[in-house]
Amino acid sequence: MPQSLSKNYIHLTFSTKYRKDSINEDKLSEISKYISGILKNIDCPPIIVGGFTNHIHILCILNKNIALSKMVEEVKRSSSKWIKSLGPSYHDFSWQEGYGAFSVSQSKVETVTRYILGQKEHHKKMTFQDELKMFLKEYQVEYNEEFI
Repeated sequence: MPQSLSKNYIHLTFSTKYRKDSINEDKLSEISKYISGILKNIDCPPIIVGGFTNHIHILCILNKNIALSKMVEEVKRSSSKWIKSLGPSYHDFSWQEGYGAFSVSQSKVETVTRYILGQKEHHKKMTFQDELKMFLKEYQVEYNEEFI
């Protein structure tokens, strides 16, 4: 085959440093749009970006020419720098070091999209830590409880 073809949907999630509620709800949409722009610039088309006051969820298509870790690094670095410019309450903003990334089949894209859209309601019932553990169990990812 003379060409390389791929379509890998990735559900990425990461939290603010120390899982603090560092993001004001009124800024979530603006931050999500900015992160979508970063993804477009690195040719990782965003499907949806959303989250809550202490974490972000991204559903995107991973470009075949970029490693997942490099995509995450660029999103976190660029968005953190920009978020710090949003005002005095964001000057010390930063993301946590780690992340969770999960493959999503084409048939589940709509389900994951609805899940990300419902974050505010979802987190009235479940913490980010419990949510992450749920994903790790569902995808059978081994983890160290100390870092969750």
